[in-house]
Amino acid sequence: MNMHVLIFDIGGTKTRVALSHDGEVFESPIIFKTPKDPQAGIEKLHAAAQELLADVVPTHIVGGIRGVLNEDKTGIEHDEVLSSWMHFDVVAALAGYFNDVPIQLENDTALAGLGEAMCGVGKGIDLVVYHSISTGVGGVRIAHGVIDAANAGFEPGHQVLDIDRTILGADIVPTLENLVSGTALENRLGIKPYDIPQEDVIWNELAGYLAQGLRNTILYWSPDVIVLGGSMMTGAPNIPLEAVRKATVAVLDGFVACPFITIAELGDEAGLYGALALFKQAEKQKTKVTVRQGQ
Repeated sequence: MNMHVLIFDIGGTKTRVALSHDGEVFESPIIFKTPKDPQAGIEKLHAAAQELLADVVPTHIVGGIRGVLNEDKTGIEHDEVLSSWMHFDVVAALAGYFNDVPIQLENDTALAGLGEAMCGVGKGIDLVVYHSISTGVGGVRIAHGVIDAANAGFEPGHQVLDIDRTILGADIVPTLENLVSGTALENRLGIKPYDIPQEDVIWNELAGYLAQGLRNTILYWSPDVIVLGGSMMTGAPNIPLEAVRKATVAVLDGFVACPFITIAELGDEAGLYGALALFKQAEKQKTKVTVRQGQ
């Protein structure tokens, strides 16, 4: 059977769309700025898909979008960045263009984590935690190659870290996201993160704040490895990895051993790798069910 898997990643800043003809690798993605209007976003995604597909029809569509997904995983229930996309049915909008094509939607950070666990720096490791430190802060636990079960997804960026109320003031909730995300840093300092010199002390301060969040990650999720991605970790300038490692060891204070902390290696395409991995897992599960029914 011919296989044409359309994969996408709708982020707070950019959207990426790619195509795989074999379910194993994908072609170079088309990238565009994520529109604030969801219908415009789907129209641009469709236009990119048509360019990639040329004269073929997709057999499967799998992709990610940032935010807390609704129970049916058809769209966003809540998100502070893509707020205008909330309660918009992404799956139904795509289905309007692609009749009878199976569509699977997942949280973008969950897919990025799955991508890193299956194809990136976490490959071959049983318990992988992925954190994205970018426009916002997200995270996921990948257990034995599968996105861990959850009732309402994972939102570690919204954990409250009451380190020192003087950092953000009394009116801003001291969540991990409000402390270390690019958006929060810009709001706090009035300058884009990429315009702050690497030698500025703020980057080491952010490493200390992030370490407090990773302490909770380690105590709650007990991972073998923590993979850090997103522009605040992989861009230039960035939160220094070695400073994060040292600060995390310090805040754990010997209570438990600190797992290996490393940088993601798939970059901005991690979510696309994750989408393809999710597709392969779904197809493998269908094959198992078919075999059992035939026995």
